[in-house]
Amino acid sequence: MLKIMIVDDQKGIRRLLTEVFLEYGYEIESCSSGNKALEIIPEFNPDLIIMDVKMPGMNGIDVLKKLRETDRERKVIMMTAYGDQHYVNQAEALGVARFIIKPFDLNDLKTQVSEILKDEDFRAGS
Repeated sequence: MLKIMIVDDQKGIRRLLTEVFLEYGYEIESCSSGNKALEIIPEFNPDLIIMDVKMPGMNGIDVLKKLRETDRERKVIMMTAYGDQHYVNQAEALGVARFIIKPFDLNDLKTQVSEILKDEDFRAGS
């Protein structure tokens, strides 16, 4: 079973994405902070992380930098409500798989996740 971690300080976003991806059979773990994500990642070992850029404390770019110190291959989708090119450039330099702007189209996000994970069953069900 493929695993997705959702990291966002907005409870509504975490709940929505958890419900959507659970429906398609993914194992989901979610958390509200970058620090907590870094604690959980080694044990949960997600195939994909969907993470917000702007969070209190450690932001998504800082989490990605820390993650890349030991893991250059983990697939990550970064989300932000701010289309700041500076964040996009930093995320791309750190090897992010996709960068999406909130509010996002849920069907588009599902398509991107299936492409990143190469999940044929998920695409057939969407």
